[in-house]
Amino acid sequence: MNRLYPHPIIAREGWPIIGGGLALSLLVSMCCGWWSLPFWVFTVFALQFFRDPAREIPQNPEAVLSPVDGRIVVVERARDPYRDVDALKISIFMNVFNVHSQKSPADCTVTKVVYNKGKFVNADLDKASTENERNAVLATTASGREITFVQVAGLVARRILCYTQAGAKLSRGERYGFIRFGSRVDMYLPVDAQAQVAIGDKVTGVSTVLARLPLTAPQTESEPKAAAPQATPASQAAPAETVANQSTEQQQIEAAAAKIQAAVQDVLKD
Repeated sequence: MNRLYPHPIIAREGWPIIGGGLALSLLVSMCCGWWSLPFWVFTVFALQFFRDPAREIPQNPEAVLSPVDGRIVVVERARDPYRDVDALKISIFMNVFNVHSQKSPADCTVTKVVYNKGKFVNADLDKASTENERNAVLATTASGREITFVQVAGLVARRILCYTQAGAKLSRGERYGFIRFGSRVDMYLPVDAQAQVAIGDKVTGVSTVLARLPLTAPQTESEPKAAAPQATPASQAAPAETVANQSTEQQQIEAAAAKIQAAVQDVLKD
């Protein structure tokens, strides 16, 4: 299976379903005529659901791309449950008419893949992130930033497919997974990432930039340096030699004053 563009316009995950629907539609058409209409509707639906068109891929190294088509339902600061750190969370909801092929949002190396069993509540709800069946890919970008992208099953989706594993290198836009029939993708980015989308925006897989992530993490404030000794104003700081000279002069003045006082006393006596 081709992992990079160009790849089949119709996702290979759908070939058996589309082929089966087409064969059944033809068979029922020959036997029952117009009664085959529901089967043709299903075949056309499967054909559009499993489409996977090639897209232009932005190459800005700071750009974090949308892994899928859909609608933005969450843009907020949250806790990344897989790394236990604060993060910028961006969630994309996919309905049954969106492209469901998942692609890498950046050039990165997969460090861990975590699968969690769960429910199949409506993927449009926030609780889907923690209650539904999901598969998380933890990765490190080419510049060393840590990101997490999570496939979340939905109300209709019953199967999450992930084709990557720890140690694999993904190129931006590279296909790594698929979710069948309505779902959600959660992105957890470092808190210094700058969101480029808002709730309600419609996004296109790998063409839309979700956020801009600086190549390097912001420097943490270092411990304050020891305060340098403050310079004493010239009027207040006298060199040691000057202080010694002033002390000698004071002694000489006091001695002269004592002599004058003794001479005055002698004169008074006379």
